This record gives sequence, C-alpha cells and structure tokens, in this order.
Amino acid sequence: MEKKMKHLELIQGVINRMAHCSFLLKGWSVILVSGLFAFAAKEANPLFVYLAYLPVIAFWILDGYYLFQERLYRKLYGDVRNRKPEDIDFSMNANLFKGEDKATWPEAILSKSMLLFHGILIVTVMIVMFTCIAIKGGANG
Repeated sequence: MEKKMKHLELIQGVINRMAHCSFLLKGWSVILVSGLFAFAAKEANPLFVYLAYLPVIAFWILDGYYLFQERLYRKLYGDVRNRKPEDIDFSMNANLFKGEDKATWPEAILSKSMLLFHGILIVTVMIVMFTCIAIKGGANG
C-alpha cells in the first residue's frame, strides 16, 4: 500500500506543477496584453493593440497544452488508484491515455475554461482595437 501512495504522490506532484504553470501563463498573458495596451495609449500607436493578439493566442495554445497534460496525468492517477499494490511499477507514462475521453490537445484548447478566460482576452483586445480605430478615424475626420 505504501508503494501505491508514493506513486500517487508523484503523479499528484506533476498535476500540481501543470496547474501552477497554467496559472502563471494566464497571469503573464494578462500582464503582456495590459502592457501592450499601455504602449498603444502612450505612443498613440494602434500597432501595439494588434500585437496583443500574439501573446493571447500563443499563451492560449500553451495553456491548452498544460491542461491536456494535466488531464493525461489525472487519468494515470485514476489508473494507479485502481491498481493492486503489487502491480505498482512507478511508471509516469501518461501518454498511454492520449486520445481517450477529452484527452487531446485541441479539446483542451477548446474547453469551457480555456474559451472563457482566453476568449475574454480576445474580446477585450478586439474592443480596444475597434476603440483605437474609432478614435483615430474621429481624429482624422
């Protein structure tokens, strides 16, 4: 039983690291987008607003990868939890569960939580972009 608990602890450690990395990515995404908005306002240059799409999309994809990996390790955790203590081999190969129920990278990217967080960032960039265009158009007209 002790071997099983140690193996589960190892897997849980990986799951926690994946969740932590995902949290950090979300924070960096907001910080970079906010910084680009600040440069756009300071320099009166909407190019910085357009550049904000790059970190949002890049971090969305990377965040989806971490969620994908986290889901695989959760499946490994469940598998190890159901094993007999004598069958514990300390394998950390979560790739065995790829393609199973919601265990693909695209499904993770398009999950509800990802769509909500990163979708709001995309909509925010769009609103700021259209506001900049309207202001610039009003100043020229």
